[in-house]
Amino acid sequence: MKTKHYLKHLLLGLVAIAGLSLIVMLLWNWLIPCIFGGTAINYWQTLGLLVLSRILLGGRGWHGRRHWNHGGQRNLIREKWMQMSPEERKEFINQRREHLKGHWHHGNRYFDHWNEFFGDSESDLPSDKAHE
Repeated sequence: MKTKHYLKHLLLGLVAIAGLSLIVMLLWNWLIPCIFGGTAINYWQTLGLLVLSRILLGGRGWHGRRHWNHGGQRNLIREKWMQMSPEERKEFINQRREHLKGHWHHGNRYFDHWNEFFGDSESDLPSDKAHE
């Protein structure tokens, strides 16, 4: 049963790669010769180009969206924030402001955005309800 499942996914992956290669080849052959005066490429050159671009630009794996949420790991900073009282949150914000003041030399763009979001008064702190 597992073998059938893996074969199905392997076949689906091969079809997806073949389809992507065909689309890239057609777009390349339509655009590049007209715009840049380049030459047309064949299917295997397109597949090689995709593999090369994946190696040079793609990162470590084929994991897609899971990369953005770190494989389902918990957001420990958010959990800590949710457990803080309003006074602890205000103190945390003030500590971060003091820590970052010496690290930003390109004007106060960062602090302008920080103050827009967090503000100076306790009532300006983001509420827990906004994140639930």
